[in-house]
Parts: sequence; C-alpha cells; structure tokens
Amino acid sequence: MANKKKPMPTKAPNTTSGTSTTKAGTVGSKPSIPIASYISIAGVHSTLWAFAVLFLPRTSFLSPLTTPEWDPTQLTSRDKPQHPFLEPLTLNPTATLLWICFGAAVLQTWWASWLRKWWLDIGLRGSDAEKRVERQQYDGQIFAMFRDAWLATLATTLPIHFILVLFGASFVTHVTKTYLLALLLSIMVVYPPALVIGIPTLSNNSGAMFRRWTWVRLFAEFWPRNLVERALVYPATGAVLGTWVGAFPIALDWDRPWQAWPLTPTFGAVAGFILASIASVTVSSIHQVLQEHAESQGNAQAKID
Repeated sequence: MANKKKPMPTKAPNTTSGTSTTKAGTVGSKPSIPIASYISIAGVHSTLWAFAVLFLPRTSFLSPLTTPEWDPTQLTSRDKPQHPFLEPLTLNPTATLLWICFGAAVLQTWWASWLRKWWLDIGLRGSDAEKRVERQQYDGQIFAMFRDAWLATLATTLPIHFILVLFGASFVTHVTKTYLLALLLSIMVVYPPALVIGIPTLSNNSGAMFRRWTWVRLFAEFWPRNLVERALVYPATGAVLGTWVGAFPIALDWDRPWQAWPLTPTFGAVAGFILASIASVTVSSIHQVLQEHAESQGNAQAKID
C-alpha cells in the first residue's frame, strides 16, 4: 500500500519580529533578515522585468502567426513619427501582451520562490532540529502550493477583468486584450502572496485563520511587518496604481500607435511594480540599519551597566 501524503501543517510560521518561546520552553533568538540577499535578488528581478517588457515582445518566434493590428502607413506621421524602438511593441498589442504575460509568469514564479524561502527563514521558530522538521513538512507540499497558487491566480483574472470593465474597458470589443491585462495583473499581484502566505479560506483551523488575517492585514490594512511582507505589498500596490495612471494617455486625441489599448496600462503596471519594488528595498534597508543601530546601542548600554 502506498504511503499517505503528510498533511500540510496547520501551524503557521510566526513572522512577527522579536524573540519567541520554543516547545521546550526556551527563548529563541530573533531570526536574521537576509537583507543583502534580498537587495541583490530584487535588483536582478527588477532588471529582468524591464528586459521582459521591452525586449521579449521583439522575439521573432511567433512573428509568422501574428499580423499587424495597425495600418503601416499610420505607424509614422510627418509631424510626430514613431520611434523605431517602439514599432515592435505597438505593431500587435495582443502579441506584446502575450509575451509580457509569459515573461511575468516565469519571473514571478522565480521571485515568489525566493520570498517563500525568506518567509520561512524569518518565521520558523524553535531549535535547529524543530526548524528542520517544520521546513521539511512545508517543502513536502511545494508542488501542491505551486498548483494552488496558479489556480488562484487564474481564478482571480475574472474579477479583475470585471473591475477593468467597470473602470472603462470595453465590454464588447478588445475582450482578449482586456483579459490579458487582467492576467498580467493577477500574476503580478495575486501569485506571490498566494504562494508565500497561502490561499485564504473560511476554515476555522489555526493555519487558515492565520492566512486569512494575514491577507486582511497586508492588503486591506496595508500593514506589512517585515521585509517579505513589504516585498509583497509594495509592488502589488504599485502595479495597481501604475495601471490606473497608465490609462490616462489613452484619452488623449493624439491617435498614436502606443496609445492602443491596453499598452499604456500594461507599461504603467510594470513601471509601478518596479518603482514600488525599489521603494520596498529602500524602506527595508532603512529598517535594517535602524534595527542594527538600536541593537548596538543596547549592547553598549548593557556593557556600561
């Protein structure tokens, strides 16, 4: 008979700062925050995002299957000719969105995996043996967590699509483009916390309640407490705000190819995501410096006493 799969532990990692009491009753030391690793990985992540948006749509892999959505005579004009750098991005907005969504899926999967590792590093308490056992229990469910996170991401595209329509997107035309924008936003906003924290449910066990209230605290109260939570909240908020701001140029009557729906909201979302990621790194670095300064001051005062 095959061995039964171990159930996901209901005990959620404690991600608040400070010391904690282990099962043996001893007080564990505060976990170190991997700020140096976070800064380097976040820098690579932001750089790859810029590459995925500006250069991935230029690939010729699917060019035989895509047709221009603009009349070539409208791509340039005598008064304001379009820069050649923009032509591959504006020639077929649907293909551009497809490539950006593909790049976003790869990048966010990689990024969320790092965030999940740091989440466990910060949150697990107890002795080294207890941490090792608990981490093995979480790692044993990694494929199920990836599956559930992607299912939640795909399911969220429908309400996001509806919200985009409420904000002015056409309900009848450009349905595919609007859905691709909703898919991109879901990958950027929903997937990382769905993998790191878990999907919120209405169950009453401790793990489900922890996940549910963590989602509320982060995305309703906007109260991140540590490095990983800022890396989840800041970029998600920046992506949403960037999408909203990016929609404004569409209303201008310039009739330029880059104003085609939904190019400007897409680039606005990515720009907001990258800027908010930089803000997250900055705030977390400042918190780390202040924390180390306070600890050094406390140690110096203890030596004096």
